[in-house]
Amino acid sequence: MRFLSVRDLRSKTNETWQRLHEEGEMVITSNGHPIAILSPVSDTNLEESLDAIRRARAVSAVLETQTRSVELGTDSMPLEEINAEIAAARRQRATAE
Repeated sequence: MRFLSVRDLRSKTNETWQRLHEEGEMVITSNGHPIAILSPVSDTNLEESLDAIRRARAVSAVLETQTRSVELGTDSMPLEEINAEIAAARRQRATAE
């Protein structure tokens, strides 16, 4: 996978678009840190590509939530306590509406 700085993306735009189909994906960096991924799409695979990206984000969010739960010690919360938290959040939401 090729890494490309924001500066190079600006100055070599045409070359980047041509190489994108050869490379498959490119990671865009800013100050040496990844900030975006360029991936070639077409009319035929646009929706599938977007769905795959959304699924990957959802999986990442679940993993992050699980990790945070372990860090906070809430991963071993009893079901009663979980249900009480859910009920409290629903009550709070209902009163806010």
